[in-house]
Amino acid sequence: MEQSFAIFPILFMLLFGCIGMVGLIFWIWMLVDCLTKEPSEGNDKIIWVLVIVLLNWLGALIYLCVRRPQRINKFGK
Repeated sequence: MEQSFAIFPILFMLLFGCIGMVGLIFWIWMLVDCLTKEPSEGNDKIIWVLVIVLLNWLGALIYLCVRRPQRINKFGK
């Protein structure tokens, strides 16, 4: 009976570990996208990099939803 309860913490750690890895990969992807494709007009690039770095996955999500579509429409990349 005790062995069946021991599996729950392991499954819990695996689930949140996978979610954390996906979040980390998403954060790195948005950071690289901003650094390589964002034009250097004014301070836009620096501000977006700071937003992504300081707010972690939430900043990456904001960048993906707000700035990336604007950049693609305006500059085509």
